[in-house]
Amino acid sequence: MRHQKNKITLDRKTAARRSLLANLAESLILYEKIKTTKAKAKATSSVVEKIITKAKGENVLNARRSLMKILYTENAIKKAMEDLKNRYSDKKSGFTRVIALKRRKGDGAEEAIVELV
Repeated sequence: MRHQKNKITLDRKTAARRSLLANLAESLILYEKIKTTKAKAKATSSVVEKIITKAKGENVLNARRSLMKILYTENAIKKAMEDLKNRYSDKKSGFTRVIALKRRKGDGAEEAIVELV
């Protein structure tokens, strides 16, 4: 039975979904604000929350290695481990904010902005 198995699939296979979310998460960490569709924004928000929580962990080497599995570039890992870790050191959660925008003109998709608080 699949009771309470609510996973955001974004109509993609596992590998494509992981790549998409990793790219969006990396862009959000580097630029601190991205504009995307509402579904992708919600999925990215949860991924980035987990990344920042891992970066705030006690064991620095273990946290860096686990972030290397998710993020692609060293710049994003460095920013998460140094800048974001210090910025959110006193906060437990709620590192991201999703702001809904109007629908896109071409296909009518709901757009949103994801930003770091």
